[in-house]
Amino acid sequence: MHHQFRPLMNFFRRVAQPNGNLRAIPLYQFCCTPDFFPLSSLPDAVTFRAFHFGCDPKLNNLDADFLGVPSNSREKPMHVNETALRVQNILKKFSYSSNEERAEALDNCELSLSDDLVLDVLRRHHSDWNSAFQFFNWVTSVADLSGYTPSSEAYNGMLGTLGKARQFEELQQIFDEMFKRGVMNQRSYDIVLHRYAAAHKIDDAIEFFYKREQYGLELDLAAFQSLLMSLCRYKHVETAEDLFHAKKEEFRYDIKTWNIILNGWCVLRNLHETKRFWNELVHSDCKPDKYSYGTYINSLCKSGKVSSAVKLFRSMWENGCTPDTVICNSVIDGLCFKKRVPEALEIFREMDAKGCQPNVSTYNCLIKYMCKIRRMEMASKLLSEMEEKGGDCTPNDMTFIYLLTVAKKPDEVVSLLDRMKRQGCEMTGDVYNLVLRLYLSWDSEEHVQSTWADMSRDGIGPDQRSYTVMIHKRYDQGKLKDALDYFKEMTLKKLTPEPRTMLLVNAMKSKLEEKQQFFDYYF
Repeated sequence: MHHQFRPLMNFFRRVAQPNGNLRAIPLYQFCCTPDFFPLSSLPDAVTFRAFHFGCDPKLNNLDADFLGVPSNSREKPMHVNETALRVQNILKKFSYSSNEERAEALDNCELSLSDDLVLDVLRRHHSDWNSAFQFFNWVTSVADLSGYTPSSEAYNGMLGTLGKARQFEELQQIFDEMFKRGVMNQRSYDIVLHRYAAAHKIDDAIEFFYKREQYGLELDLAAFQSLLMSLCRYKHVETAEDLFHAKKEEFRYDIKTWNIILNGWCVLRNLHETKRFWNELVHSDCKPDKYSYGTYINSLCKSGKVSSAVKLFRSMWENGCTPDTVICNSVIDGLCFKKRVPEALEIFREMDAKGCQPNVSTYNCLIKYMCKIRRMEMASKLLSEMEEKGGDCTPNDMTFIYLLTVAKKPDEVVSLLDRMKRQGCEMTGDVYNLVLRLYLSWDSEEHVQSTWADMSRDGIGPDQRSYTVMIHKRYDQGKLKDALDYFKEMTLKKLTPEPRTMLLVNAMKSKLEEKQQFFDYYF
């Protein structure tokens, strides 16, 4: 059907009933287009961060093309970001309405659907899985009319949002739909597997791994290593090592597989198991490589055995096995933690001379500890050096998080955020939540409200952490009704409160009920 007749068809579909009568039309159908604010009216708009669903540049490309509009329209072509913001406002306005009303509102928008638009909307609702899911279902339901079918990238975006929220029933629904439509790929499979491991559904993850061939994927060593990485990432290292040894006939021993398990024990900071597995590796047919050494050195540093780590580190230089930047960073971080800052700075200065270039993580290690010991002049000097070097040393969100943590007043926060923006560093949920916590601790209500609005506008929240911060801080301020309002909004978005938040909310409700009973009794 031609797009010019789509609004008329949608209107008739909404008002016609099976018996031939016309039903009442909701009042909002006669209203103007729902309010939205084009980016041109938001001078302080922050670039939206990309999903981390893979290395595919299509997923991380936010430079969207302009959308086409009907030739008879008086409107000029709209940028994808503006259209996504319009959709965001609609989903927010109808967040508590029925699915039918929400679909009607979206129908009225006459959207020109594309992967760029769908991914942008999903980015804006990565912390609000229900709105994202309802929007995506609407997109697939109008595929025949719109002429647009979501690609693998768009489906993967939805999988990532559902997986992060641990909505596995909906996740499986989307994955099965992808398989039926022939748009499932390796990345789709990895997302589901990774999220099972993240939710500690170990049996489900392993069972899903052995279903690979049912979905047309090879059951090879690379896939096995991916499973082990997911298990180790979420602290199921013992299970991963058991699988590693149990499946040695099915999946041959490989140094990369050894390194995955070694790193798993390192991440758990279990030096005893790390040493045991390191010795197994040393006496195996697979000899340690640079990454093995780096992992073991990192484990020694994290366990406080910095002198042993430095000794092994120095021996690498002497034996011609050049440590990489990651290994240098581990040693620098370990030395700083032990307050051996001069030694850390010495290694830092040696890196350039020995052809091991520092990166942003190197500088962040030093800035973190300079902030911790309140050597702010040195921290500022390092930041300026990063800005001057650029490239791999360009400051990132973690750089500014360390500096924001020691801010003492709102003006310092504003100054750092301006500097962050000038560097082209994107705002993240971690930065927003830290800033929100700081403003709340200073009772800077104007900044609190503007930060909350900016989070929503930029599609980076508010997420579960944001609501948790607001609820607890409002309670500390004695604003119990405000705290409960935020809790209500949080649960309506289907965000799961932490147990401590539930305890606090129940206590607040009891306190308010007691006050009301007291008021009713005496007045």
